[in-house]
Amino acid sequence: MNGKTSQIVRTTILVIFGLLWLIPVYLLLINASKDPTVYDSRQSWVPDGFALFSNIAEALSLSGMADSVLSTVLYSLVSPALAVIIGAAAGFGIVALGLRHGFAWFVVIFGGTIFPLQMILLPLFDGYSRVGLYDNRIGMILIYTAIATPFSAFVMRNFFTGVSHSVFEAARLDGASVWSIFTRVYLPMSVSALVAIFILQATFIWNDLLLGLVLAQSDAVRPIVTTLAGMQSTYGGAQLSTVLAAGVLVSLPTVILFLCTQRFFAKGLALGQY
Repeated sequence: MNGKTSQIVRTTILVIFGLLWLIPVYLLLINASKDPTVYDSRQSWVPDGFALFSNIAEALSLSGMADSVLSTVLYSLVSPALAVIIGAAAGFGIVALGLRHGFAWFVVIFGGTIFPLQMILLPLFDGYSRVGLYDNRIGMILIYTAIATPFSAFVMRNFFTGVSHSVFEAARLDGASVWSIFTRVYLPMSVSALVAIFILQATFIWNDLLLGLVLAQSDAVRPIVTTLAGMQSTYGGAQLSTVLAAGVLVSLPTVILFLCTQRFFAKGLALGQY
């Protein structure tokens, strides 16, 4: 197979996979745009009118999504930011400072990802109920930060391993403190990795359903996906096209985030290149 033929085959395969990926997006958009009063599931493949914005407005009024959106934005900004800073500090301490038994500490931190989340839900719910963190925004921020930190520490440890230790030694010879080296040398050169971690963790938090179901009850605290999942069963009046319109609204922030930060995200995937 010559080069031109192989290129055509690759392009064809990519186009097919792209179309397969776009089919659900197409179905979501055309059904979310239909008038709820004339919606017919048997015509789900056929476009019929454009009532997307009115459906979104109805979803916001029916389900209390506005409060959930504000809470989810808070969780998706604060928790990943805390996680990347804590993870970067852990990676810096293990690699640059040569922390004693550093690898053992790394194993302890990353060991938090070994156990499935479902295993800790019951004790987590019990503990949150006892200390007053159940249905509390602070409690949600804490658990999201704790879950995002091990991955952040893993990535940043690997990233800092690729930084020559002579950088740290030269800064020390110039009289810089450890804190200054961390904040003015190591963090600036790892911006791409930090942004990549932030995007991944923010996306996970934005799309979370399980923790929101277990640890929160009110719309003012619940993540947006949890509120979306409960629209039909809890509020009863939401038609399918209204629920789908809410799904479009929920999907937009993560899409915009990736589009705005794709350059940093692509660089961050190639750890060690800064």
